Amino acid sequence: MKNVNLSNTQTSNNRIEIADVLRGFAVMGITLIHFIEWFSLNSFPPETNNFLIFTDRIIWDSIFFAFSGKAYCIFALLFGFSFFIQDNSQKEKGKDFRGRFAWRLVLLFFIACINSTLFPGEILVLYALVGYVLIAVCRLSTRTVAVIAVILLLQPFEWGQIIYALINPGYVINAEFDGPYWEIVNTVQKEGSFLEMCKTAIWTGNIANMGWMLLHGRVTQTAALFMVGMLIGRSNLFPYSEKNIQLWIKIFIIATISFFPIYGLINTLPDFISREALLVPSTLILKSLSNIAITGILFAGVILVYYLTKFKYILSQLAPYGRMSATNYLSQSLIGGFLFYNWGLGLYKYTGITVCFLMGIGMFFIQLFFSHWWLRSHRQGPLEWLWKKGTWIKIGK
Repeated sequence: MKNVNLSNTQTSNNRIEIADVLRGFAVMGITLIHFIEWFSLNSFPPETNNFLIFTDRIIWDSIFFAFSGKAYCIFALLFGFSFFIQDNSQKEKGKDFRGRFAWRLVLLFFIACINSTLFPGEILVLYALVGYVLIAVCRLSTRTVAVIAVILLLQPFEWGQIIYALINPGYVINAEFDGPYWEIVNTVQKEGSFLEMCKTAIWTGNIANMGWMLLHGRVTQTAALFMVGMLIGRSNLFPYSEKNIQLWIKIFIIATISFFPIYGLINTLPDFISREALLVPSTLILKSLSNIAITGILFAGVILVYYLTKFKYILSQLAPYGRMSATNYLSQSLIGGFLFYNWGLGLYKYTGITVCFLMGIGMFFIQLFFSHWWLRSHRQGPLEWLWKKGTWIKIGK
């Protein structure tokens, strides 16, 4: 594969703004999800106000429909895209980035473990482990990588479960093996000290979280999205051009048309399949595809709005927030844990979904303003700078 010339895709500070906008959009969605979930605590105080009962339901359904499983997909796409930018930059200099990236993932794993002690529902441990797939496929042809990504997006393990269940009528699926671990974690979140939270979350919390990821197809989906993000960079699809705009319009239309029959089938499937060993993996496949479809709608939609409408200026305000995505993602874990868990203010006892949503909006704007302020005098966020310095640390002489 030839190196891609990115000179016409970058801003004056060597950033691709639409990528930062999308990254900021994704982290905003993740933040709102985390807040209305009480940072994986999911403990709902009884609500007696009819208006708040109504708004709680509207907010919960709306935020989950718009962002749950989709914001993480966008984040994963951009993780793969960032890998391509770094890898391509080093290839243009005649260097091989793969070894440095492997070390970069080791650093990410340690950062993720620290974050998981604060919030046992975080995603970066999975990224640090699955990220090695990019090293394995980055020198393959675009067609080969695309085929691998499609296979993984179709959830091959779940298809294997379906085939096995059809061959073995006595097969019983264990669809909630992560549940007991979450019970332990949630108890410590509600009753434990900060040190007890850290001790429990670093092991039991990660087991619970990775178990949930496996049960919901996030491992294969994440690997596939990393590859797709890499291909977006390889194909130079982010800069404005008539060809790219036409492609994003097609993606938006295809994703929209695909979503409705898939989503409808999810709701009707239980009427036709009663056996859990067949229903669970079948539903997971459809939900995964549904999330991919909505991700396509959001991803292409943001790009089209950014390039074709007067809302570009508003969306561009998300770029600094996206540039500091790692700093913002990890800092909200610390703040969220302090707000909701027992070792902090313990607000899970008092705050309903509507109040938590407003807190999430407030958290987003605080981080947004901080990002704008910080980047006036710094090129990167604090954690981004530290991760970069660690990545390029000199080993030996």
